[in-house]
Amino acid sequence: MHTLKINSQDVGNGHPVYFIAEMSGNHGGSKDKALELVRLAKEAGADAIKLQTYRADTITLNSNNKDFAIAKDDPWHYKGNLFALYEEAFTPWEWHADLFAEANKIGIHIFSSPFDLTAVDFLEDLNCPAYKVASPEITDIPLIAKVAKTGKPVIVSTGLAELKDIELCLSTLKENGCTDYAFLKCTASYPAPFENMNLNVIPDLASKLDCPIGLSDHTMGYSVPLASVALGATIIEKHFKAHADDDTVDSFFSLDKHEFKQMISEVRNVEKALGRVSYEIPGNPDTKFKARRSLYVSSPIKKGEKITEDNIKSVRPSWGLHPKHYDAILGKTVNTDLELGDRLRLDFIND
Repeated sequence: MHTLKINSQDVGNGHPVYFIAEMSGNHGGSKDKALELVRLAKEAGADAIKLQTYRADTITLNSNNKDFAIAKDDPWHYKGNLFALYEEAFTPWEWHADLFAEANKIGIHIFSSPFDLTAVDFLEDLNCPAYKVASPEITDIPLIAKVAKTGKPVIVSTGLAELKDIELCLSTLKENGCTDYAFLKCTASYPAPFENMNLNVIPDLASKLDCPIGLSDHTMGYSVPLASVALGATIIEKHFKAHADDDTVDSFFSLDKHEFKQMISEVRNVEKALGRVSYEIPGNPDTKFKARRSLYVSSPIKKGEKITEDNIKSVRPSWGLHPKHYDAILGKTVNTDLELGDRLRLDFIND
């Protein structure tokens, strides 16, 4: 399975999980808070902070037609229509240069999800090192083709995709020169119910696509990211907010710095626990085998006497004869005097 590189950092199997802090609209319309989120993501241990590059008029139409209304069961229904939502949530394009500069200064990767062709041109002028294709854009083939032609690594979320959509996206990336790509298992619900996550898709996608597979997660907390890493996820993306009590468009399912940092710490423990395929027993040989069983003399046996169930036992520790010999030696005689607690050995036993 191939890996990809983001700013010379290897991402994929055999490398530490790559963590993306998704800013989305959690800046709340404040450039200062957006800059703070960049710094906090670095402090939390994220590898990257990710932006979303769109304006309301590049992602939807300013229309009150019912097609553009937000459904009543949607967490953002209070905004009325899509244009109003994106007017509140978007990250102003004039902030991007300063956000990129701050991230580069403090040493955290920064890239974005472009939502139309003009956004790709804009991000290229900022030397964006990688691109994310958001779940709803996975069927926007012209956008995917343009992103692929940049020659940058591309990460694709699959929350609104069937397998045929994923396959079309992958073929579009390849046909347009993209060689570094990854796909993220995603459930496009906010927050996402645990029962809808279907994390077993992760290893299945890895076998089908032969590329790094990760998780773009909208569940509450971080138990799902931990489980995803155990199933082979190599990238974790989580929405990120500045403070626990923030009230922004995506804050209700986002992690703050302390939660994000704890998630990373727990994932690192999972990575250690996954280890490698090995059947060696770890630990000091003098202690790890003490708990295993072996055959010992349980009451004195004189030279020439028979071994019986009454004078040998399978007990701890394991320095005596392997218990597999128990039935075979019963009834045989010994060629030396043996005392209680002596280790039984084959060379003490007459054939």
